[in-house]
Amino acid sequence: MKKYANVQTELPGPKAKELLDRRLDSIPDAVSYGVPTFVSTAKGALLEDVDGNTFIDFAGAIGVINAGHCHETVTDALHDQIDKYIHTGFNVMMYDPYIEFAEKIAELAPGNFDKKVMFLNSGAEANENAVKIARKYTNRQAVVSFSGGFHGRTLMTMSMTGKIKPYKYEYGPFAPEIYRAPFPYAYRRPESMTEEEYTTFILDRLEEFFITEVDPSLIAAIIMEPVQGESGFIVPDPAFVQGVYEQCKKHGILFIADEIQTGFGRTGKYFAVDHFGVEPDLITISKSMAAGLPISGVIGRTEIMDAADAGELGGTYCGSPLGCRAGLAVLDVMEKENLNDRALHIGDKVMDKFEQMYHRYDAVGDVRGLGAMCALEFVQDRKTKEPDKQLTNLVIEEARQRGLITLKAGLFDNVIRLLMPLVITDEQLDEGLAILEESLEAVLTETVKPASK
Repeated sequence: MKKYANVQTELPGPKAKELLDRRLDSIPDAVSYGVPTFVSTAKGALLEDVDGNTFIDFAGAIGVINAGHCHETVTDALHDQIDKYIHTGFNVMMYDPYIEFAEKIAELAPGNFDKKVMFLNSGAEANENAVKIARKYTNRQAVVSFSGGFHGRTLMTMSMTGKIKPYKYEYGPFAPEIYRAPFPYAYRRPESMTEEEYTTFILDRLEEFFITEVDPSLIAAIIMEPVQGESGFIVPDPAFVQGVYEQCKKHGILFIADEIQTGFGRTGKYFAVDHFGVEPDLITISKSMAAGLPISGVIGRTEIMDAADAGELGGTYCGSPLGCRAGLAVLDVMEKENLNDRALHIGDKVMDKFEQMYHRYDAVGDVRGLGAMCALEFVQDRKTKEPDKQLTNLVIEEARQRGLITLKAGLFDNVIRLLMPLVITDEQLDEGLAILEESLEAVLTETVKPASK
């Protein structure tokens, strides 16, 4: 059986070590890095570094590479575009890839109503503009996000983000009129509550929130990740999402779905909110929409998107021709290769493996996911659920040494999240999952025992 992962040097290897020394001399420490090496080539779900080591990619550039590294459909489109023109500024001289991409995105987005789409550069910029649009349309100022949510690193989006370190610590004061409501974390609910009771409890807290924190008549929008990413792939009960959506409709509040990480097939649908039966007023997108090209967008009801006047939205590089052409190619790949169905298949295989690991190792406290957005949460004790951050770090490091790239997440930094390209082969997926389990076994400090029930 062919092996795909192949690490023959220490990490970093000799060439990577030289580059790392240069990196440390020229780039701020605040720009963090995960794997201590440098890519040479990338294809599909495989990465090769400058020292010839090959890795299976379960990180996908933090969810950017759903369509795979260097898919020929994407690279062909980029080569074709770059020979014609690179950039003119859509607000100076327009170009048709912007129009075509917007039309296709609007057609795919949930909601049986007319929509319009604008493009930007990054996920944070999309969320920032969604807030601007919501405030303009509603003539209200307040914005509500959720505990544990992540929406970006700009002043506005950092203010909406619900985790302090490393995103907000010592960076205040923050943007005003941002309020944070509780988000359900079913694994850590009170033992006395069923999941249904817990969902009802959190929704009741939202009603109380409108009394104690901000009156709903002042709220322009509520922004929600359909699945929280940085907090450890926390999947809410559909009843919670629907309950928040109903409160928005009741009070004239816009519902913004932050689909930066969840969109474009990651959960088995083009948009994760399709799992929850709601039709957002605004949707923000980025990451995997263009296979690595920097582009993002806001999708919204036509009357909402048209509330701003000419010149009030946009930017120099927003909706670049290269980004739009790459995005169109990604949609082509998603359709022809059935990547939504592929995500469901991957998710089934991953969760089956995770369930096996849960029953084998007491260190696995919880397994969860939606489609191919799957996570393992490590704990020191299943009864107390005390997070095990150290074990998580050790497993990630051990996996790297064996040729698997994974990502850490979680409110307590004790979650491994998987964001492998959806074009990964079953053989590569199985090998990567085997490496992950082998890595956990290797770092456990005592003999593996059957999991407690």
